[in-house]
Amino acid sequence: MARQDSDQAIYDLPALARRAVENYVTHGKQLQLVRDVSGVLAARAPCFVSLKTGDGDLRGCIGTIEPVKDTLAEEIIANAISAATHDPRFSPVSVEELSYLRYSVDVLLAPETARMEDLDPAVYGVIVEDETGKRRGLLLPAIPGVDTAVKQVEIAARKAGISPGTPLRLSRFRVERFLERPTKHQGF
Repeated sequence: MARQDSDQAIYDLPALARRAVENYVTHGKQLQLVRDVSGVLAARAPCFVSLKTGDGDLRGCIGTIEPVKDTLAEEIIANAISAATHDPRFSPVSVEELSYLRYSVDVLLAPETARMEDLDPAVYGVIVEDETGKRRGLLLPAIPGVDTAVKQVEIAARKAGISPGTPLRLSRFRVERFLERPTKHQGF
C-alpha cells in the first residue's frame, strides 16, 4: 500500500479515528462517511487504533489482524470506537477526556511466516498462534519496553491466552504508522 504524497494525508487517518471516537462518545452514534473515500482510505486493510493520554500512557488499543470492513476508513472508525469503549484493560473513554487524547493508526502490511531469529521488535510486529490456530495474538512493533523478540512473543502469546511452553507458529509484519499532529486545543 503506497502512502499518499502530501503531508496532510499522513494526518487523515488519526483525524478520522478522532472524529469517530468524539462522535460516538458525545452522541452515541457511529460516524457515517459523508463522501466516498479515496487513496489509502479506500483500500481494504487491517489496522490498529491506539489512544494515548497527553502524558503518553496507553488509553485504549484495538485492531484487526485481517480486514473486516470494505475500506480502511470503515476499519478505522470501527476500531477507534472499540479502542475507546471496549478495550478490556480500560473503562470507556469519557467526554471529559476527549480533548486530551492522542491518536495513532497502524496499518498492517501482509504478514509472513517467521522464525524467532527473524523477529526484530523494533521493526516487525508479531502474530503468534497455537498449533490449532484457535488462539492467536498480536503485538505491534516499536512498543516501549519491548526490546527482545522473546519478550515480544511472550507478551503476544499471553494476550492470546496461550500457555507458556505451548508450541507456536510465528508470523511477522511491518506497519505504516500514522501519528496525529498535536494541536494546542488538545491539551498537549
